[in-house]
Amino acid sequence: MSNILLVSENTNFIVSSLIRLVEEQKHTVFQTSHSPIEMGKVADKVQLILLCAEGAGMDGLVYLKDKVIEDNLPIFVIGDAEHMEAVEEVIPRQFIKKKFLRPVNVKDIASVIDRFLKEDTGYLKKKILVVDDSGAMLRSVKGWLEEKYQVILANSGAMAIKYLALNHPDLILLDYEMPICDGRQVLEMIRAEEDFADVPVIFLTAKNDRESVMKVSPLKPEGYLLKTMAPGQIVQAIDEFFEKQKWTM
Repeated sequence: MSNILLVSENTNFIVSSLIRLVEEQKHTVFQTSHSPIEMGKVADKVQLILLCAEGAGMDGLVYLKDKVIEDNLPIFVIGDAEHMEAVEEVIPRQFIKKKFLRPVNVKDIASVIDRFLKEDTGYLKKKILVVDDSGAMLRSVKGWLEEKYQVILANSGAMAIKYLALNHPDLILLDYEMPICDGRQVLEMIRAEEDFADVPVIFLTAKNDRESVMKVSPLKPEGYLLKTMAPGQIVQAIDEFFEKQKWTM
């Protein structure tokens, strides 16, 4: 159902029991140390972070702070009062959704995680990065999609690449005609970077001549939608893309 990042320096009884109970609820658990490098290998795949605060260093906490703020990820923390205080000095309290003070009941923690993920479905929404130099178009697309998807807006190719350096959306909707760096150039940069070359891209543009379409074909976009389409048709096409992706993963 959901992927969870469990951050702990040790695989002790509590950690082992939590993994077993959470996986019994059909969730997948990725366990790492507090190392930013280790967390970074899986952090883009998860919908919730569970931090065992004991042994957490400053580098790891700063990484987690940036991750929960930028990706709007919920974080739960397990620890005693001293460790909890150390975490809250780095990660703002409003981003810590649940705190479990030791001694803890692992069954209660697993139950809270499962209930949270089922009730707070906003955290499970697919992330779509919309890239367009028109503020009006960005607002329109956000309005069409935000009920079903988590929508991030970028008004230039440079802003999109900056976002991708730290985040991994599930889809990019990319305008073709933009100043300085057009959609084809942006897609070339995306495909050239190993860290995010695999992010699917669909063009959403008013440019529908055959020459423009053929220019981007070698870069293998997942689709080509026209802004003249009815909003409902655009949303349906995106829904169908994710539905198809689900069966091909």
